[in-house]
Amino acid sequence: MSNPVALLCSPHPNGVSDSIARLVAEGVAEAGACLQTVALRDYTFEGCIDCGGCTKPPHKCTLAGRNSGGNIDRAEEIFSLIEAAPLLFISAPIYFYSLPAHFKALIDRTQRFWAAQNHTPAGKPTLPRAPIKPTLVSLVAGRPRGKLLFSGSLLTLRYFLSPLNATISETRLLRGLEKVKDLEERPAVRAALRAWGHDWGCRLMAGKVPGYDPSTAPGPGCGKDGASSPC
Repeated sequence: MSNPVALLCSPHPNGVSDSIARLVAEGVAEAGACLQTVALRDYTFEGCIDCGGCTKPPHKCTLAGRNSGGNIDRAEEIFSLIEAAPLLFISAPIYFYSLPAHFKALIDRTQRFWAAQNHTPAGKPTLPRAPIKPTLVSLVAGRPRGKLLFSGSLLTLRYFLSPLNATISETRLLRGLEKVKDLEERPAVRAALRAWGHDWGCRLMAGKVPGYDPSTAPGPGCGKDGASSPC
């Protein structure tokens, strides 16, 4: 069984968005489940170069696994984790009203999934799709104001997730958190984020998320005797 996956999308380790993911993961663990964290900054990959190589079957990206200066392109490793996960959590900072560059490069690489969906030969049967994957999204900005501060990023994420057979289920959009200290000074916000993770951990342990088997979880789960085990 695959664990739920948290994508850490900031280039800055242990920043605000990482701290938010940690709080959510703690809540999930308290419920007895486990949230596997995947920091995109630890993976080397290039953005789409619009070569058209994925347009025709088998719709493979020409950059996948390519060695560039000793660095192997690892985007497909991330996509495999996303596809296998029963639940996806995305934690990202907002830079200039948009998502971080490395995350946007990964988003552009979903072109091959779009190609597979939209260039299927007429009459050729397609494989049945898995249940829609629920996705939790937390976006955080240092800027305290801005009516459209998150709008563009949410629209981008919607179309990023669509070819991956996933959809945004719930969001937490946080403003005015420039530094980790700002988050530490808001105990109510931290408690709410941990509670959010706990709620979804309980859903996982109750068997309410397709593709997750509570019997293989590390902890006893919500409503069970004993202390929950951390991931």
